Amino acid sequence: MANLNKVMLMGNVTRDIELRYTPKGTAVADIGLAVNRVRSGENGERIEETTFVDITLWGRTAEVAQQYSGKGKPLFVEGRLQMDTWDDKETGKKRSKLKVVADNIQLMGAPGGGGGGGNSGNGGGNQSYGGGGQPQQQSGGSPAQGGNFDDSDDIPF
Repeated sequence: MANLNKVMLMGNVTRDIELRYTPKGTAVADIGLAVNRVRSGENGERIEETTFVDITLWGRTAEVAQQYSGKGKPLFVEGRLQMDTWDDKETGKKRSKLKVVADNIQLMGAPGGGGGGGNSGNGGGNQSYGGGGQPQQQSGGSPAQGGNFDDSDDIPF
């Protein structure tokens, strides 16, 4: 039987991103993402539910997220589920937590702007990072398609 472990989430970052490095120098960041769902209740009232998800970013993806995203900013995450287990030091009981390990992220909204929005086709908008953190081409309006792109600019979108 085939297996699939794929997660796609879009939400808002819940806290500032703190970057740390492993002893071998690999960047790692743990972030929180708030994902909202709106549904109708039994009487037709609007009910909004928020789910908080812990996400781990590695390598260049973690560095880009720390540099260009932060608390309150919208973020799209693709990754996989991972179960962490440990022994509680106080009670001695086994504990576990399900989290997402990100493979790719996409910064949402306008560069340096107030979030929201999307790819407007005019060179601003969304940029993906995954694997080694290299930008991945997105449909509709990357700076490379716009013509007036300064290669020396260190902003990746």
